[in-house]
Amino acid sequence: MTSILDGIFSGLSIGSILLLAALGLAIVFGLMGVINMAHGELMMLGAYTTYVVQNGFKSLGGVAFEFYIFVALIAAFIVAALVGLVLERGVIRYLYGRPLETLLATWGVSLILQQFVRSVNWVMAIGLVIFCVLFFGGMRLVAKRADFERIRGWAIAILLTLSTAISFLVGYLLAQSFKLAVTQPWFGAQNKDVTAPSWLRGGLPMGAYQLPYARIFIMLLTIACVVGVYLFLQKSPWGLRIRSVTQNRNMSACLGIPTQKVDALTFALGSGLAGVAGCAVSLLGSVGPNTGQNYIVSTFMVVVVGGVGKLEGAVIGALILGILEYVIGTGMLATLTTFQPLVDFFTFFATTSMAKVMVFFLIVVFLQFRPAGLFPQKGRTVDA
Repeated sequence: MTSILDGIFSGLSIGSILLLAALGLAIVFGLMGVINMAHGELMMLGAYTTYVVQNGFKSLGGVAFEFYIFVALIAAFIVAALVGLVLERGVIRYLYGRPLETLLATWGVSLILQQFVRSVNWVMAIGLVIFCVLFFGGMRLVAKRADFERIRGWAIAILLTLSTAISFLVGYLLAQSFKLAVTQPWFGAQNKDVTAPSWLRGGLPMGAYQLPYARIFIMLLTIACVVGVYLFLQKSPWGLRIRSVTQNRNMSACLGIPTQKVDALTFALGSGLAGVAGCAVSLLGSVGPNTGQNYIVSTFMVVVVGGVGKLEGAVIGALILGILEYVIGTGMLATLTTFQPLVDFFTFFATTSMAKVMVFFLIVVFLQFRPAGLFPQKGRTVDA
């Protein structure tokens, strides 16, 4: 009985991590139809934000370090949401209704973000800030002209050239004058360790097993995020606008709903949830540039299996996939039979990588019978 309970808990904990990672993707992919391949990198940014906040609280010392995780959760949400907002305003807004283009564009953004955390330093950070202020500030000023649409192409070309040149020049002068590190990155390619507060270390004894406090915390955090997203979408005015735009964009625009603001808010919300997921994942292991890549495929599978745009589908899909992955990967199925060919078969898949292969195979078979997932869309949502 203890072994079974441990298996159920471990499966649920894996499912909760997948669900927390898939919540933001369920909003962006499910409600907006955007294939965001940079979702894993938004998780990575949340994990690195946790690392930075942890170092800040370590310098304070004392009891403050025990509560840094709550500040890190808020900071990770804000950082990821702001990056997602910039991504939506700068790239995604021009690609709605073109899923292949969004896939390619966000895949390129994911590579940029991975290299960014490997190479970012003070000179690069200052240069990026100067570039953003000059380019986007200049575009806002030019947009006020009556003939903006006529000169838009020239404005972008001129501002892009000037902003890039000025940011490179300022970065070079700073590096020469103040000897700011040019070759020493903040994070680098090596993984960084995040130390959990003392009350998240250890575990709750259960016979010969322990239920890790960190995983219990992640499960509770996942429940809080699911409830928060549900209440936001169902009870708030902006949640009503999001659901309205999802079902019928043209009619919503005719009713005065600012569809562009809704798009930006929706993408920022999904990105912020990815940052929260990254903060949670950082409690389970080290943080690196490839942290998000370990979860991106599984999170897409959760959304597809549960049903695109269905929050309850994401919950059930994540729990099913988490339990399946644990049961297959730990070889529990091999202990439930004495038929030697079945024992050999399940033993062959009793590793983490092979368990993923088996889970993906089962998903392919499942989608042959229910291509729309566990909770298929109905009515006007299908045609939206």
